[in-house]
Amino acid sequence: MHNALSLEALRALDAIDRKGSFAAAAEALYKVPSALSYTIAKLEADLGVVLFDRSKQRAQLTPAGQLLLDQGRTLLHAANQLQNAVKQLDTGWETQLVIAKDSIVPNAPLLAVINDFLQLGKITQLRVTEEVMAGGWEALQTGRADLALGVSGDLPKGLFNIVPVGEAAFVFAVAPHHQLAALNRVVNAEDVQQFAAIVVADSALDAPKRSSGLFDSRQRVVVDNMQAKIDAQKQGLGIGFLPRHLIHDELARGDLIAKACSIPRDKTPLYLAWHKQHQGQALSWFSQQLAQVNWQQVFAPSSG
Repeated sequence: MHNALSLEALRALDAIDRKGSFAAAAEALYKVPSALSYTIAKLEADLGVVLFDRSKQRAQLTPAGQLLLDQGRTLLHAANQLQNAVKQLDTGWETQLVIAKDSIVPNAPLLAVINDFLQLGKITQLRVTEEVMAGGWEALQTGRADLALGVSGDLPKGLFNIVPVGEAAFVFAVAPHHQLAALNRVVNAEDVQQFAAIVVADSALDAPKRSSGLFDSRQRVVVDNMQAKIDAQKQGLGIGFLPRHLIHDELARGDLIAKACSIPRDKTPLYLAWHKQHQGQALSWFSQQLAQVNWQQVFAPSSG
């Protein structure tokens, strides 16, 4: 079946409405007025409706013409977006880039880089997902993510480009109303066994899951991300080690109390990683920009 609508006809309709006359629209579209008049007349004939009221000095749309224009502009916008996306893909810019951010990494540095990227005007759709521990590596290995920020632990050999971004220091922290807050000595293993531990679950689906700073405790409350762990410990639900860079405000306000603890908790090296075989302008841009962030300052322990 013949489709009366075409992008050319919709562009003509749009130009006439914007310019106010067939002559001005024809000039804007680099056409002669007779060609534009023919396009609209043919569209009206094919649709069986009158699109313009030609009795007035200024070309005025009929209700049917206004409906077609409103819906047609949506189609024109979509067509332009598709055309730009195809051109962009042809120049090496991906249509989508997925960044897997570990929950130990604060949002602000990544959002600042994303803001800079948006200024480039590329149509690449960005998706940021949250992972924990082995989940970031698994996201890369399974193709769920193109770039992983804040991955840690054993580094896969040969598959990925890996850039160190810093080390996260941890502090044993409790709510000010928690029983351990009033303890006037170093917290030991026997002390922590008496209380619930707040634990962040590894987000890996199939890869071997890791534990992060676990210790023997009477009970465990498992949460999905680091912010949930911080919130739970602020409410006094349990105890555990927290990244000092994520709780410096809470420590300064007294919402959390740092306690000396005899249980060792080493700093955790964190990395930026992406697949060596994956190429693309957006991936290249983000890997370079994220590597240049002053991560040492981001992860710098507060004295709070």
